Amino acid sequence: MTWHRFKQHHHPFPQLGLSLDLSRLPWSDHYVADHEASLQAAYAAMQSLESGAIANPDEGRMVGHYWLRNAELAPSPELQSAITETLQAIKSFARQVHEGDIVGPKGRFTQLLVIGIGGSALGPQFVHHALGQPGRDRMAVHFFDNTDPDGMDYVLGQIGDQLPATLALVISKSGGTAETRNGMLEAAAAFTAAGLTPAAHFVAVTGEGSKLDEVATAEGWLARFPMWDWVGGRTSELCAVGLLPAALQGLDIDEMLAGAAEMDAVTRIPVTTQNPAALLALAWQFATDGKGTKDMVVLPYKDRLLLFSRYLQQLIMESLGKEFDLAGQVVNQGIAVYGNKGSTDQHAYVQQLREGVNNFFVTFIEVLKDREGDSIEVEQGVTAGDFLQGFLLGTRDALSEKDRWSVTLTVPDVSARTVGMLIALYERVVGLYASMIGINAYHQPGVEAGKKAAGGVIALKGKLQAALAAAPDRAFTAEALATTVAGDAELAFKILEHLAANGKVTRHPAESWPETTYQA
Repeated sequence: MTWHRFKQHHHPFPQLGLSLDLSRLPWSDHYVADHEASLQAAYAAMQSLESGAIANPDEGRMVGHYWLRNAELAPSPELQSAITETLQAIKSFARQVHEGDIVGPKGRFTQLLVIGIGGSALGPQFVHHALGQPGRDRMAVHFFDNTDPDGMDYVLGQIGDQLPATLALVISKSGGTAETRNGMLEAAAAFTAAGLTPAAHFVAVTGEGSKLDEVATAEGWLARFPMWDWVGGRTSELCAVGLLPAALQGLDIDEMLAGAAEMDAVTRIPVTTQNPAALLALAWQFATDGKGTKDMVVLPYKDRLLLFSRYLQQLIMESLGKEFDLAGQVVNQGIAVYGNKGSTDQHAYVQQLREGVNNFFVTFIEVLKDREGDSIEVEQGVTAGDFLQGFLLGTRDALSEKDRWSVTLTVPDVSARTVGMLIALYERVVGLYASMIGINAYHQPGVEAGKKAAGGVIALKGKLQAALAAAPDRAFTAEALATTVAGDAELAFKILEHLAANGKVTRHPAESWPETTYQA
């Protein structure tokens, strides 16, 4: 790499306090200009989206997460009022909890249990980890983000005897998401077993009139906050989904929104070299041939950004992983995203990145500020933070030596404002890139297919148990029992093994495993 090339492809954005270095992509000096036409079309599509056009034709929905940080952009007074009133309600509720005006039957709430999955958990978890101050937060935050019973027991064990002081936030737009419903029921059982009334601890974030909304209303939960159909789960961190837990934790949600709004303003500029989201979208197109031919490895050199790669996995892969383009042609698009943090990854998979299969590009995230206050010197004139930067820059050079491509995003700190900027930046990159490659970034038919398939497994489980119960004196092989209920033998085997491990059926092993039998 040369200083001359760095000067050409290093892009500072002083109004935001961040910079983007694209010099380690081997694109020509004319690459940006050569793709200006497709970017101009993407800018126009984004402007239409923000103006309220139907951006998700599959469901007839607008896509309006940009309005959340600037309600004046919403296309109707009703939507503008809904956004501003909800924000005020979030702040008011959090303030009342903190001041003891809203309490549980046993006193003040000091613990927060967030129950959600996907966008209803990944965003809140990222923000909680990035901005939290253990011991100083207004509430300690815990998460149910799966339907794993042992995982929920682990979290309840962390809460321990503080369950009476726990506020439970249940997040589901439809109210029918199985993992969230199961977490709600498990939490309710835990409260009940402790002699507590679940409704006195529960708050709902859900769509108006949803199943969850109906339950919360009927049972008299503490509060309900809206989710709107024009905000997708993976872009919901800056609505009640993410703002309510952040406010209850004691984080500065106004600064998060301000940072996002600042980023939005810059990434609306239809001049590519002045728009960091457009430059990143172009970098993705170059690095992956616009077809996802390379994976994206996200390496933030900051412990607090550990969960950023998990957050980006959903945002990018759910938005871009599509079978069909807008013309209905099969394209099988997407960009695989993975990562952990630096310099931990230097002791994990950087060996392969440097010397193994070259099927990736790296996004380095550099944070300039080490910590609040001064650092000790671990060597003469050198701090631990100096080493962290050294490992970042050294790894970047080591990869470049082997023709491994990278981009580097530099931010000033990990603050509420910066976190808001990062969220808004990557939301915009996804939208622009999707427009450039001609796909719909705002639907997720594959997710629905998985949910439907899971429902089929649950239905088959019920049939298998009913068949065993109807013949308690008989033992069946998985194949025989599957034939009895007209089900799939492989699925029947997996279900029966799970039932046996949990004491729901008796397993009689055989020397040849397919001859293993099961009995009620």
